Order: sequence, then C-alpha cells, then structure tokens
Amino acid sequence: MKRDFRLYLARHGQIYGFEKRTICGFTDTSLTPLGLSQMERLADRLRLTEIGFIYSSDLQRSVIGAEIVARDHDVEILQLPELRELNFGVWEGLTFEELEEQFPGELKKRMVDPLNYHIPEGETILNFSERVVKCVNSILEDRHGKDVLIMGHKGVNRVILCHLLDVDLTKVFTFEQNYGCLNIIDFFPDNTMVVKLING
Repeated sequence: MKRDFRLYLARHGQIYGFEKRTICGFTDTSLTPLGLSQMERLADRLRLTEIGFIYSSDLQRSVIGAEIVARDHDVEILQLPELRELNFGVWEGLTFEELEEQFPGELKKRMVDPLNYHIPEGETILNFSERVVKCVNSILEDRHGKDVLIMGHKGVNRVILCHLLDVDLTKVFTFEQNYGCLNIIDFFPDNTMVVKLING
C-alpha cells in the first residue's frame, strides 16, 4: 500500500550550555559550531526528500535547524510557539548542581511523580504534553498528502513519539533523542503507521 505521507521528526543540534547541563526549556539559546554541523548533515540526508511542510518552534535553536534543512526545499517554515520545549520556570538557566543548591530535594520530588510535578512558573509534563499533542494533531490533519518535517526538541519529540505510538506518557523518558537526531514514521490511508527510524 502506498503511504499517505511521511513524518520526519528531528531534534535541533547541540546548544551552548550543553557541557554544563544547563536547563534550557523556554530559554532561547543558539547552536554551537558542532550543532550547526549536525544540522548540515541532517540537511544533506534530507536533501533529496520531498518535504511539503516544515514546522519548528519559535526558539532559535529549532528555527536555525529548520532553516538549514529548508535551503534544499522550496517550503516556508512555520514557527509555532506550541512546539517549544517544556517550560522549566524558575529552573531555567540553572545547572543541575545549581538546581540542587537553590531548590534542595525538588528534583527528587519531580522524579517521584514526573507527570504532575509542577515547577514554579513552569509546566507539568501533563500540561506540556497536552500543548504539544494538540499542535501535532493539527499539523498532521493539514498535511494534504505531503511529507512533513518537524524540527523539535528533546522533550517535544519524546511526547510526540509517545502519542503517535500509543505509549503511556509515564514511559516518556524511555525514548532517547540525541542532538541532531532523526525519527521517521510513515502513515497510510487505513490509519496504520510504520516506524522507519527512531533517534537516527
């Protein structure tokens, strides 16, 4: 059976602050030289594909990645704030060491109930998932039979994979999403899917 469309779900390249494990959700940081190189390699991999739609969050690390891939495709990039990474609220910009110093014990509390733990001024994973899933459902409904690229974030991609593969959200951390990775899922007219690649 001929597929209806293909979803290319990518993660942006390496960002500044990665070496310190700085928490960057809504924080608008850019790509390192290696991150740019990762996006160039992804663009080369996708150069001969027929992508009909390109979506990114409105954070520059996602936009820059999408722009690099889009150079080989005559497609407008649609920037959607709904595709932003999880909002880590008052934890934004902290390293894990700084987080433990300033908010002792809170990281352990989050690990006990990660879906419902509410970071002050941030989001729960459940809220985050609702935001992302609503957006992705809208994207996939408007595909018009054309292949789609979403330039996402680590958490965004994990939520999308759980949603599309009908995996319980409690398993969200079981999907690794490395910098510059690519996931490929084919969709068919009978509403079936075939996973071609995860974290490639």
